[in-house]
Amino acid sequence: MLIRLAKETDYDAAVELYARFGGAVPGISGEEGLAQWRTLLAHPGTSVIVAVDQESEATAGKADKAKAARQICAPVCAIVTLHVLPNMTYLGRPYALIENVITSQEYRGQGLGRQVMERAIDMAWDANAYKIMLLTGKGRKDGGAKGFYESLGFSDEDKYGMTLRKLPARK
Repeated sequence: MLIRLAKETDYDAAVELYARFGGAVPGISGEEGLAQWRTLLAHPGTSVIVAVDQESEATAGKADKAKAARQICAPVCAIVTLHVLPNMTYLGRPYALIENVITSQEYRGQGLGRQVMERAIDMAWDANAYKIMLLTGKGRKDGGAKGFYESLGFSDEDKYGMTLRKLPARK
């Protein structure tokens, strides 16, 4: 597997992964989605980190001429979005926000989620962020995502995560 920054050509694979994650949450696709993907990738302070299969990436699109014409990359196996945001406290050091951490079901248990998260964490620290924040669902009692984030060093001891929504949460 290759851990790298997302490219415009990862769009179709990323949309497919986001759709699996989203459940009842409306996604965005087509030309409108591609425009939003370009905006996301170009946004200052924002990085999208992906895990892709190196072998698949080298051969992606060869079998399908329509995809080859668009130079589609291999399926995205795991993805995370990192936002590093300017700040006026902590001597002006930025803070970071991690969102949309997804590993495709068929690739879970291989450490890909950990690898994309570790890359995002390293990028936040390299940007001199004083903290990294994320929110995770309350679903599973066996630790689930919360346990995963705790294994990476995240803690819920000093802050409450709260949201105000205009659209319903994913179920």
